[in-house]
Amino acid sequence: MELTDIRARLDEIDADILDLFVERMGLAAEVAASKKRTGKAVFDPARERDKLHTLVHAAPEELAPEVASLFSLLMSMNKAAQLKILHEGDPKSVSSGALASLMPVDQPFPTTATVACQGVEGAYSQIAACKLFKVPKITFMTSFEGVFRAVRDGLVEFGVLPIENSTAGSVNAVYDLLAQYRFSIVRSLRLKIDHQLLAKPGVRLEDIREIYSHEQALAQCSDAIEELGVRVHVCENTAKAAERVATSDRRDIAALSSRDCASLYGLDVLREDIQNEGSNFTRFVVVSATPRIYPGATRTSLMLTLPHAPGSLYRVLERLYALDINLVKLESRPIGNRDFEFMFYFDLDCPFGTPALNTLLDALDDVCERYTYIGSYTEVV
Repeated sequence: MELTDIRARLDEIDADILDLFVERMGLAAEVAASKKRTGKAVFDPARERDKLHTLVHAAPEELAPEVASLFSLLMSMNKAAQLKILHEGDPKSVSSGALASLMPVDQPFPTTATVACQGVEGAYSQIAACKLFKVPKITFMTSFEGVFRAVRDGLVEFGVLPIENSTAGSVNAVYDLLAQYRFSIVRSLRLKIDHQLLAKPGVRLEDIREIYSHEQALAQCSDAIEELGVRVHVCENTAKAAERVATSDRRDIAALSSRDCASLYGLDVLREDIQNEGSNFTRFVVVSATPRIYPGATRTSLMLTLPHAPGSLYRVLERLYALDINLVKLESRPIGNRDFEFMFYFDLDCPFGTPALNTLLDALDDVCERYTYIGSYTEVV
């Protein structure tokens, strides 16, 4: 056959496939109606497994993997469509609950609020809070859990917490507290982090024998620390490290901290921007005990517990692919008292209110044991 004839035949086949696909998806409504009447579950693993087995063995051997992938994706899209239909008009559905949290268009993210941060004045969390809220009233807590408790007990409206760093990785304690308290994320911020080596006035670089800072900052500046050949001590946060150096009688110690802490605690900058990577960012989240979605939200966070079985994570990823939703972050955390089982956190790039996101929020029951919608929000830089 000539190339033009081959392409013409491919066009005919594609048209047939499209017609059959539309017909197949149309049947989802009838299947959903039947399952709603009978109370049958959307996901029938035995039928799906048998169906795939039959299709794979009916296909040419060399095409078996492709056939399995194609029909698995078709089944995933069909189940998502069924779940969407079953949840339509249900005020208890996840999408309905999320929509009820949407703030009015004339009520944007607040410019002033009561906020809790971990640390002291000059900490990066405080800097982040002042970028997120123009005029925040900040209460400082000694721990990340203290921030969650302050929000839970109504002492403040919001909590600001670091959740991941571009070089040192995730702040696991914050992920674990999100699972425990089930708060909503209502905003996030990517903050450029530049660490300075701070010491008392008159102290020289060669005098330094020990460095104090938060464990994440120490990890982010590991190259410079190795070069200096000094001991390190972990502090609650970088600002507390600067405060310790400022109030100590010793003149052989330094702190890794922000430039703000130099003026705040009367310290000199011995070395500027000593982090390993120039593009060093920490992502902070704003948490609220009350679900709130502000206009313009484009990022969504979910927390899922998956069955301890082969392919369980794949089924979720397949569902995202089928709905054309971009996954920008995937984090796993072990579940207490359950050996080798994990909670997964998903950050998705998808505007709130789109049909794809609404479908996803109501179409996860069949691919996970349970899940929590953490919120939809805007990420600012």
